[in-house]
Amino acid sequence: MNTRNIAFEEYMALFVVLLEVPAILVGILLARGVSRETQWGKLTHEVFLGKGVTLLVGGLLIGWIVGPEGIVSIEPLFFDLFKGFLALFLLEMGLITAAQLGSLKKHGLFLIGFGIVMPVLSALAGTLIGWSLGLSVGGTAMLAILTASASYIAVPAAMRISIPEANPTLSLTASLGITFPFNILLGIPLYYRFAEQAHVMLGG
Repeated sequence: MNTRNIAFEEYMALFVVLLEVPAILVGILLARGVSRETQWGKLTHEVFLGKGVTLLVGGLLIGWIVGPEGIVSIEPLFFDLFKGFLALFLLEMGLITAAQLGSLKKHGLFLIGFGIVMPVLSALAGTLIGWSLGLSVGGTAMLAILTASASYIAVPAAMRISIPEANPTLSLTASLGITFPFNILLGIPLYYRFAEQAHVMLGG
């Protein structure tokens, strides 16, 4: 957006955290399932007090409390070194995925379809939500992009902690191998078009 000089609301980065938390909660609920035998006390504790959700919400609250001035002292660690730590984290995710590549033979076609169709549907929903919230065209496009994107960092780590028995190959392949390149190459221009059309057809 910045390279094309498209204006959008500065607080859009907040939506990253706001979308990550419910994604983790829904993922845990889907994986654990809901039935008569469901142990609601244990499930509620795992969902709302799990490490992934606690760290996300805690980081959000800390940032809000300390403000921009409080971030300056920790900027070298959390900003300057972020790309290096991210590269190591993604390398580990790749190693985990490669160790279980055999499972892709069974689910490959489904993952391709899901990794492309779901982001587009999510982007349409994000576009309508952004328009209904009164966001600008740029802000609506940003929300559409965020809703269409898979989580590449927080959710995989949180799900590994909360559901260690789950096969990470399928989720990581869908998010990193399919959805991410699709969004970069085709999705982002398409989602911006969604935002433009929404503001033209629906007004605003």
